[in-house]
Amino acid sequence: MKKNKYMMTAFMLYMNYFVHGMGVIIISQNASSLAQQWGTTTTGAIAVVSSLGIGRIINLLISGILSDKFGRKPFVQLGIVFYLVFFVGLLFSKSVTVAYILGICAGMANSFLDTGTYPALMEIFPDAKGTSNVVLKAFISGAQFLLPFIVSGLAAAHAWYGWSIVIPAAILVITFIYFLKGAFPDSKAVAEAEEKKAAEAEAEAAAASDKPAVKSNKWVDGTLFILYGYISQATFYMVSQMLTQYGQQISHMNDGAAHALVSWYSLGSICCVLFTAVIGRKFKEVQLVPIYTLGAFLAIFLMWAYPASAVLMGILAFAVGFFAAGGVMQLGLTVMADFFPAGKGTVTGFFYTAGSIASFTIPLVINALPGMREVMFFDVIVALLGFVDTTIIAIRYKKLFGSLKK
Repeated sequence: MKKNKYMMTAFMLYMNYFVHGMGVIIISQNASSLAQQWGTTTTGAIAVVSSLGIGRIINLLISGILSDKFGRKPFVQLGIVFYLVFFVGLLFSKSVTVAYILGICAGMANSFLDTGTYPALMEIFPDAKGTSNVVLKAFISGAQFLLPFIVSGLAAAHAWYGWSIVIPAAILVITFIYFLKGAFPDSKAVAEAEEKKAAEAEAEAAAASDKPAVKSNKWVDGTLFILYGYISQATFYMVSQMLTQYGQQISHMNDGAAHALVSWYSLGSICCVLFTAVIGRKFKEVQLVPIYTLGAFLAIFLMWAYPASAVLMGILAFAVGFFAAGGVMQLGLTVMADFFPAGKGTVTGFFYTAGSIASFTIPLVINALPGMREVMFFDVIVALLGFVDTTIIAIRYKKLFGSLKK
């Protein structure tokens, strides 16, 4: 088996996302200590988290386009620098205003990392694009599992809370030093090779059917994927945000059982990452995405239709985590890159911008609906649209490349 010379680069990219997993929840995990430092309430400290979403949407699209023009490495490095500003700044910030600005930096860091990392991993592992991207989810989940233990351990030992911030910052220093010389694949050369391969596949498909070759269409196919970027984020966002309340209000579960639904949901997500990593070499991403979206629709529908059973709710929470939050969004992005191989950074920008818009708009929809049951039904509709959308994408893929099989 030929050794991949970019393995260390890939590992360092994954470590950046381990840090990102901590960065997303670092404020909420240290809310009491940071609130005291900023002279505000715990609720006021947690409210700063919203600034990450603002920062993310500011530069996501433009950095994706520039990533295709200037390569992946500069944007990975920018992501590291902006995240370092965030973590170091948290230690010395004295007001909510400064903290909010730092949160915007963290959101921008996430966007820089996304538009540099996802395309880079697809170029490092061309035969396992979906798996390589889904593994990012495992590093994020692992960090978010570990950080609460670090924070609670520091509290139990009466140690300085800041060590939980110093640790991810130190990891970033290591990855930044590595990327001063760390090599990346030539993104333009990879894109040219993939465009040639795609053109050959299209020609073969056309010859087999005696029909003119079908070309990917930036308006038709691009719209389908942008819609899915929005839908996939909206689907799991609604469930993850309302699972506990739905269990309490609609299923009449006690607090412990209702909170446990989130644990089952998270376990399902992690299991899907592992499952996808195992089968990713046997099946194309485009084969998996419609199956996962169908599974998400059925699980959310059953959760809405049969909320009375606590046991069933636990099983369905696991299923929703598996099918809707276990990496299907990353798989969708990988398929989009197959349609547009010359613009992996650009498609990452568009795809995740749509997801970011969902994160802003879905809370407004939830607040406008009269109750939890109506919110769940709305999620049923969104999940169904996701299945329809990805089925059309699979049909388009077969027309373009002749086969869904690997």
